[in-house]
Amino acid sequence: MDSGEKRLNELGYKQELRREMTLFKTFAISFSTMTLFTGITPLYGSSLLYAGPASLVWGWVVVSFFTWFVGLAMAEICSSFPTTGSLYFWAAHLASPKWGPFASWCCAWLETIGLIAGMGTQAYAGSQTLQSIILLCTGTNKDGGYFAPKWLFLCMYIGLTIIWAVLNTFALEVIAFIDIISMWWQVAGGLVIIIMLPLVALTTQSASYVFTHFEMSPEATGISSKPYAVILSFLVSQYSLYGYDSAAHLTEETKGADKTGPIAILSSIGIISIFGWALILALCFSIQDFSYLYDKSNETAGAFVPAQILYDAFHGRYHNSTGAIILLIVIWGSFFFGGLSVTTSAARVVYALSRDKGIPFSSIWRQLHPKHKVPSNAVWLCAAICIILGLPILKVNVVFTAITSICTIGWVGGYAVPIFARMVMAEKKFNAGPFYLGKASRPICLIAFLWICYTCSVFLLPTFYPISWDTFNYAPVALGVGLGLIMLWWLLDARKWFTGPVRNIDNENGKV
Repeated sequence: MDSGEKRLNELGYKQELRREMTLFKTFAISFSTMTLFTGITPLYGSSLLYAGPASLVWGWVVVSFFTWFVGLAMAEICSSFPTTGSLYFWAAHLASPKWGPFASWCCAWLETIGLIAGMGTQAYAGSQTLQSIILLCTGTNKDGGYFAPKWLFLCMYIGLTIIWAVLNTFALEVIAFIDIISMWWQVAGGLVIIIMLPLVALTTQSASYVFTHFEMSPEATGISSKPYAVILSFLVSQYSLYGYDSAAHLTEETKGADKTGPIAILSSIGIISIFGWALILALCFSIQDFSYLYDKSNETAGAFVPAQILYDAFHGRYHNSTGAIILLIVIWGSFFFGGLSVTTSAARVVYALSRDKGIPFSSIWRQLHPKHKVPSNAVWLCAAICIILGLPILKVNVVFTAITSICTIGWVGGYAVPIFARMVMAEKKFNAGPFYLGKASRPICLIAFLWICYTCSVFLLPTFYPISWDTFNYAPVALGVGLGLIMLWWLLDARKWFTGPVRNIDNENGKV
């Protein structure tokens, strides 16, 4: 019997999903969920505007450093609990019997909210990139190019979501194969952009500019406080460096998951940390005119700063935008693959929570496709909610800010519950897996927990001043209402019947 399946049975679950994922395939999905471009490119422009290149460059290093603590803490827990429910299962078993159900409930819903909102961020950013591609393919903003209006932008958003759902209804092998393509797409595409962009640009910024130049833009952001500007400039890094828990969602489908899960988590963090920093450096070195990047009358309508940097580089040297369009297609492909991976993870969490009767109409969402053995109903539920999240695109200008904040707080906030439970539990009660931190576990968990709390806090802050309907960060209101209803449901009803992960194996006779 596979070591991961044996551990799963010990935890009270039978093997239902196909266990055919290898370490490489699991790593590919985890890497694809983090994605090289999808975290950096959407928020690069706003983070650069807050405090200039130096804060952006060194912010990535600082965030990467603390991300390793979170990754190490999660890898240790993943090795001990290789289950599809991952975070909320961990929370239930690491907390005391008294608090286990509540910890599991909080963690499950935070993670569910974060992952479904994560689908929305990928769909929005992918549509934004496609908007720039269409604009440059039909001319430019100055030459009568077609800039997709809001209704078409929403159609692109919905289209991407539906495509991801359709692909996720096929066998897992199809998704795993696509995610392997995604990994090589990002590695090869990332190397091309990182190497080619500074070489193509007619002029490049000096090292002193990139590594030491601090520049605020209070006239554009309304922010005059240097510490506040620096904090906001770190958002691009904090948004980019998570998603590595995707390996944990697939542990019931992975061979030797108690070993391969932790390796996939840490490998993803390591590679993204290096490649992400290199991409930020390439973009910063290739800036031609800082203020022109945000001019709404520039060639890309000031809508997507990386697109303007690419356009300036290729048009400046070759007097056409072909090279910029090709590299934007590479970036768009990364959004497409990333959204596909996030959809896979979101569906697994909804399936796992439904299996434990933690979602209304659980009997529907826990059903597997009769042929492909994937949670197809859960996939389409996630897609439907994602589409609803995107509907305000037609009327509201700050949808991406809100969805990004909801995604990060929900997704990363879900990490905090099992990590805190692991930190406070008695060491003798922890059944360690092959990856074990020993005496270093508690201090690592403490640093990870504090960092997560800080990250969630900053995503609740206003990002532009003065605060108005157009600049208001709606995440605190949306999360407050959503989590408030979930907690109310717990107090009035769910606490009476929700017990956390439900065993489907009788330990005494081994029967299902």
